[in-house]
Amino acid sequence: MSKLKDKKILISGVFEKYSRKELTQIIIDLGGQASSSVSKNLSFILAGDKMGPSKKEKAESLGIPLMDEKTFINQYIND
Repeated sequence: MSKLKDKKILISGVFEKYSRKELTQIIIDLGGQASSSVSKNLSFILAGDKMGPSKKEKAESLGIPLMDEKTFINQYIND
């Protein structure tokens, strides 16, 4: 599947349904690339609880959208 083809995603925070490792694998399986830092090249940040404030500020300053776990699951995992 390639729902996330050409998308670069940063995972940040704590999640309810999936671990960060599982989310990373899901992103890769869907054709996306998991990133480890905030940069202007990100498609969006998959933001869980307790996301670091500095990452959030940097994302906002670069205009990178944040997506919560529920939205991500509904949009990319559940058809």
